[in-house]
Amino acid sequence: MTSPSSGEAVAKPASSGLAWLLEQRVLLSIAVLAVLPWLLPSQALAVNVLIYGVVVMGYNLLFGYTGLLSFGQAAFFGAGAYFTGIAIGRYGMPWFAAVPIAVLLSTCLAAAIGMVSTRTRGIYFSMVTLALAQLVYYVALQASSFTGGENGLRGFTVDRISLFGFQVNFLDPVNKYYVLMAFAALAMWFQSRILNSPFGAVIEAIRENEQRARACGYDVERSKLIVFMLSGAISSLGGCMLALHLSIVPLDLLHYQTSGMIVMMVLLGGARSFFGPFVGAASFLILEDVISLWTPHWQIFVGAIFVLFVLFLPKGIWGTMLDALGIGKARP
Repeated sequence: MTSPSSGEAVAKPASSGLAWLLEQRVLLSIAVLAVLPWLLPSQALAVNVLIYGVVVMGYNLLFGYTGLLSFGQAAFFGAGAYFTGIAIGRYGMPWFAAVPIAVLLSTCLAAAIGMVSTRTRGIYFSMVTLALAQLVYYVALQASSFTGGENGLRGFTVDRISLFGFQVNFLDPVNKYYVLMAFAALAMWFQSRILNSPFGAVIEAIRENEQRARACGYDVERSKLIVFMLSGAISSLGGCMLALHLSIVPLDLLHYQTSGMIVMMVLLGGARSFFGPFVGAASFLILEDVISLWTPHWQIFVGAIFVLFVLFLPKGIWGTMLDALGIGKARP
């Protein structure tokens, strides 16, 4: 028979290895992203995966970790891009000032939307976020003097970035990728700090049982509003990255179809997993890139694949891989 002491000795390495993965998940994620341009067919695709991965990561904080299904995440994605473009193109701000201002303003927008939507629950919450996000879309459409209306925001370009006294050619695809990866690394570190904090435990308690969390003394409404704001802030950073990347801001960023795409990405990669958003963004964009070469109706095939994933791989690609390795509960 195996003694309890020997059983503990066997279980300990797995436990310590899992703890190490959780502690180093930011560094491991950065290491994977660092080689991504050389793994994908094009560096432009790698940049898009990076941008949408940050946006989906912000949404995963709201949906995966807190259990709030929002259909309005495009409002913060687009707001970050618009605020960045307006700050640079209209007011002549440098990029390092435009980005934090855009994130701050987008967080204020998330607070305004969150104060209304977090008063509701379930499908009502989803519908309210959808309605308010569409309101943001129509405001941007009508305020054409600031946003460019249907044509989108144009007239700003970031061709060089100063970093610690060095001038970096931002038009070079490789330089652009690694500059934007610094933003993604910051977002991952920030979200990891949130999840490892007592507040991270609170939002997961809300996801598991909101009534029990309230009975335990947690301020559920206030916590949901805070996580809504944090989610909007992270997703808006992805919008800032897109504005710097494209030097234009299309109006479609604010459309509800973009919100639907974000939901698909988080489910493809695996909700409630740290690296899942990047896996989901890469899967969706690669499918779009490949299938669109064969047919202009690529959405039909991507939609069918998405339905198959929901039916047979409900934990997504990354979540299923973690379960297969026996570390699914921790979700690194």
